[in-house]
Amino acid sequence: MEILEAPIGPGDVEARLRALVRRHRRAENAGIQILNVIGGQAEGLLNRLPSEVRNQLAERTDRALRMAMEAAHRSRGVVEEMPGWRSRALTTAMGGLGGLGGLPTALAELPVTTTMLLRAIQDVAVEHGFDPAEPGVQYDCIQVFAAAGPLDHDDGSDVAFLSTRMAVTGTALQALITRVAPRLATVLGQKLAAQTVPILGAAAGAATNFAYTSYYQQMAHVHFGLRRLAIDADRPHDRLIEEFRALAETPPVKRA
Repeated sequence: MEILEAPIGPGDVEARLRALVRRHRRAENAGIQILNVIGGQAEGLLNRLPSEVRNQLAERTDRALRMAMEAAHRSRGVVEEMPGWRSRALTTAMGGLGGLGGLPTALAELPVTTTMLLRAIQDVAVEHGFDPAEPGVQYDCIQVFAAAGPLDHDDGSDVAFLSTRMAVTGTALQALITRVAPRLATVLGQKLAAQTVPILGAAAGAATNFAYTSYYQQMAHVHFGLRRLAIDADRPHDRLIEEFRALAETPPVKRA
């Protein structure tokens, strides 16, 4: 007879929620290094891009995200799960190369980086015991991209991506990509703009890719950590999201 493990206790639930809140706060700090490198403000970055590029960002991002879904999934049969530091190292190197030639090379690098970011999110899912081949997990991986981005933390939208998953079908996944793409386009547009900074393009490209990978890895840990906690604690996922939000919105205690 199989013996089932008892759900974890309330004390363990709170401890794991607080650990996820700390991850979330570390993600919030990911954009600081970008602004330190480029010496600018996030709000003005998109204005650095030519209007024709800004107008095509959503379409480019939608296409890159759909290609990334297939490419990231195929790569799992060739490249094993990578530790987080290796994903950050790879994307950092690609960002530096993408920034060397300014906007043309940055645009060429965009779909590759999107694929690497999605693959990094999938690796986090595996770390929490989920199978990226399952449609529901694929849906969750794309959902992580609905987070606000490393340069936007003013309106609480960086926790808005945490939601209860509905029934997942191929149509639902494609609809999610269509919904996420405009937000991700703004996020990646800021990255592209940072890579066009004269002289600093390569350094800014490396910094942005490192920060973006760090950010989405942390957000993936929050997302899949909450899903795993719901299983381990035998608690409703939406209730855990509410508890997480309450803790995340409580200012951290400053030590004297």
